Amino acid sequence: MSLESDLLTRVPGGLLIAGQWVPSSSGTTFAVDDPSTGQPIKTVADATPADGVRALDAAARAQDRWAATPPRDRGEILRRAFDLVQERKDEFALLMALEMGKPLADSYAEVAYGGEFLRWFSEEAVRITGRYGRSPEGTGSMVVSQRPVGPCFLITPWNFPLAMATRKIGPALAAGCTAVVKPAGATPLTTMYLAAVLQEAGLPDGVLNVVPTSRSGALSEAVFADPRLRKVSFTGSTEVGRTLLRQAADGVLRTSMELGGNAPFVVFEDADLDRAVEGAMLAKFRNTGQACTAANRFIVHGSVAAEFADRVAQRVRAMKIGRGTEDGVTIGPLIDQDAVAKADSLVRDAVSKGAAVLVGGRAIDRPGTFYEPTVVSAVPGDADILHEEIFGPVVSIVEFDTEDEAVRLANGTEYGLVSYVFTTDLARGQRMMDRLDTGMMGLNVGVVSNAAAPFGGVKHSGLGREGGSEGIHEYLSTKYTLVPDE
Repeated sequence: MSLESDLLTRVPGGLLIAGQWVPSSSGTTFAVDDPSTGQPIKTVADATPADGVRALDAAARAQDRWAATPPRDRGEILRRAFDLVQERKDEFALLMALEMGKPLADSYAEVAYGGEFLRWFSEEAVRITGRYGRSPEGTGSMVVSQRPVGPCFLITPWNFPLAMATRKIGPALAAGCTAVVKPAGATPLTTMYLAAVLQEAGLPDGVLNVVPTSRSGALSEAVFADPRLRKVSFTGSTEVGRTLLRQAADGVLRTSMELGGNAPFVVFEDADLDRAVEGAMLAKFRNTGQACTAANRFIVHGSVAAEFADRVAQRVRAMKIGRGTEDGVTIGPLIDQDAVAKADSLVRDAVSKGAAVLVGGRAIDRPGTFYEPTVVSAVPGDADILHEEIFGPVVSIVEFDTEDEAVRLANGTEYGLVSYVFTTDLARGQRMMDRLDTGMMGLNVGVVSNAAAPFGGVKHSGLGREGGSEGIHEYLSTKYTLVPDE
């Protein structure tokens, strides 16, 4: 048996409900495909709406017991899970390369990043605090405490199947909440394997339940309608996020929404171009450009735009395209044919309006869903590629002359997740921190994500924060008690 086959055999194929891996109530399954070949690699149980409610039943039954579990014990379980993930980093990396298509280098980076949420929140579990003090009138004591919000519904995307799961599961469990996780239908295997690892780490039955499904809307609607649900966390498109927010309103649910992005990458005339080019390669091509934090619009000062574009194009020409498991591959497949069609449409629209393709610009005629890494320069302001999230390996360059113009271009979007700025002028960097309307910013760096930092955006990029000390508070409610002196 090959290494791949052996690993896939050991990944659970059922639904995790109340500590048991069980088939769908309908008996149906769906296939998980390898996007580099288009061929199925495993079939998994296809949860029905009734299964979603069964999973919430289990979470609700386990809630009081888990909330009463000492924070140190909750933290130790997360820490053991972190250790197990690191011990099995080769397996998790390979699994993500198989079901999502990302190059192994990116997969290993995700194991390191995703694992950190387990370690970070294992430490935060024992740091949940409140406060105590006298009332201003001096007539009594005020006690403020933090309590778990209750059963949570965690909806994860396909592009970072480990990190997006740990970024939600870690704080939920640390806070004392139970959860139902619905992984993306395209990439459920990594999350299912993570759940098995958490079981091995000692997580009690029912605290975490996993319901992969090909019918996301129907299952989510059933779970949202249940009054026992108290919190929803979603990572995905703004369009779907709006729908979920409307559904959450009926139950007055706590929500965390990490939605779409349209990240500007601003290069000023005084930037260190070596650093800017290196940052561009990371900000754009990590995960084959399939990241909400991926740089979408490269806003480059006219005096350095040509050199910047030429240097990035040279790097892009040297990239190796292929299946993520192959040695030296830096560009893997896109997740599906729709993603290829979208990237191609955006490039074609830009070219039709006057942009120039310096390298790439075509779908690749081979099995799987591959698109050439691409650099497009002189992009006009009305090109769709500047207004829509690309989610593919395409650099789009637009020029500017003044700092005010750069700010106007960067902020000229409904999104506000992350921005990147390259300048050697410290005062200018400080101004950009204040002037750019994004929830995060990288100053002379192309990757900002860190488990110890709050991740999230403004405007149509979402609500709430994940990671950092802020992340656990998304799963806690504040209770105030007045104790009079008499």
